[in-house]
Amino acid sequence: MPNIPVTTWSLEQTAPTDLLPAEPPEGDVKIRRAEVPSPEFSRYLYASVGGDIHWIDRLSWTYAQWREHLERPGVETWVAYDRGTPAGYVELAPQDDGVVEIAYFGLIPAFRGKRIGGHLLSYGAARAWDLADRWPGLTDTKRVWLHTCSKDGEHAMGNYQRRGFKLFDTKVEEEAEAPTPGPWPGAYPA
Repeated sequence: MPNIPVTTWSLEQTAPTDLLPAEPPEGDVKIRRAEVPSPEFSRYLYASVGGDIHWIDRLSWTYAQWREHLERPGVETWVAYDRGTPAGYVELAPQDDGVVEIAYFGLIPAFRGKRIGGHLLSYGAARAWDLADRWPGLTDTKRVWLHTCSKDGEHAMGNYQRRGFKLFDTKVEEEAEAPTPGPWPGAYPA
């Protein structure tokens, strides 16, 4: 397959006051932390949210790799539920010196466009800022960052900026074009 240019933007908040929360969506949307490390559930979320936007880096992870990652102190998965059904998630991953990465964030395709994403991102960013309150031994959060790319949904960058994230880096690299994996092979048209 041919190569395609992929632009990656890195964004950050450097103070809790940078966060500009979204209004909660109407209806029965709840956000809960998945407190029990579950490789099966985390892989389901990863594949279901990222299957149509080319998330492939963790598809080859073994059960043991998922478990090891999820059991790292401070790694948290916050899940949005719409009327009891998982709609999307945000994964927080602490780094050194009070830095927290929003490692993954997104919605399952059927739940996009329902104002859940802004609310989930707001909630996840707030939980990144208070991560050390739940994890004794972690340094207080000084910076929250994430990245998005040109393969992500068309509204991703705008959502991040509306929540108060500021651009700090842009990179363009060539990547091999690949078919969309879906949550299982063939789930989405190429």
